[in-house]
Parts: sequence; structure tokens; C-alpha cells
Amino acid sequence: MKRPSGFTLLEVLVAMAVLAICLTVIMELFSGGLKSGYLSKEYIDAVYLAREKMEEILTNDQLEEHTAEGEGSGVFRWQTEVHPVEEAEEAAPQLPFRLFEIRVKVLWKEGERQKSYMIHTLKIASVPPQATVK
Repeated sequence: MKRPSGFTLLEVLVAMAVLAICLTVIMELFSGGLKSGYLSKEYIDAVYLAREKMEEILTNDQLEEHTAEGEGSGVFRWQTEVHPVEEAEEAAPQLPFRLFEIRVKVLWKEGERQKSYMIHTLKIASVPPQATVK
């Protein structure tokens, strides 16, 4: 007896189930990649904004203690803090410069979660001549 050629209904159903599972996995991977790309873009934008604000402060020759905040492009907010580093009492009058700590923080919301990125550095600034104590 010769077996008829073609697929049985059971073989077709199994093939469709395997195809459906594979397509679901591929779509999940694709959507995860898109989400990761979007999150990476937000972090990159936050890094660029923080570096821009840091460069604005670092290019200023005369630093003073202050805090500032503002809105960036899109969903970003930024905060800057400039504080002098406390020096030892006996060393302060002799030094012709001051050391400042600079902090820049960028904040944004992703859904219900608050995200942030912060950078900080130190800068030496010269003391104005009238402020020098001998």
C-alpha cells in the first residue's frame, strides 16, 4: 500500500505552533532592543547636558559659591552647585588660590521613575588681589 504524499493536520498544527512561538520571541527581542535604544538616548542626552553645564562653569575664571537650576531640552532639568573646599585654618591665608568643588546633576522622569545623572570635579581658582591676606 502506497502512503499518500503531503502533510497531516497534526504536522501542520505543530509547525504553526513552532512558528508562532518563534515569531513571539523575535518580536519580544525587537521591542526590547527598541526600548534599550530609547533609554540609551536619554542617558546620552543627560550626559551631554551635564557636560555642557560643567563646561560653562569651568570656563569661568572667577568662581563664587552658588547654586543654580533650570530646564534643559525636553524632559530634562539640571542643578549646579559650586562650593569652596574647606581649607586648614593655618594654610588659608597663605594660598593665592581657592579650591572649588563643582557638581552638576541632571534629572528626568521615565514613566513613574525619577532618573538622574551626576558629575563632579574640582577646580582651582585664583583669589582676587584685594582678597589676599599677608
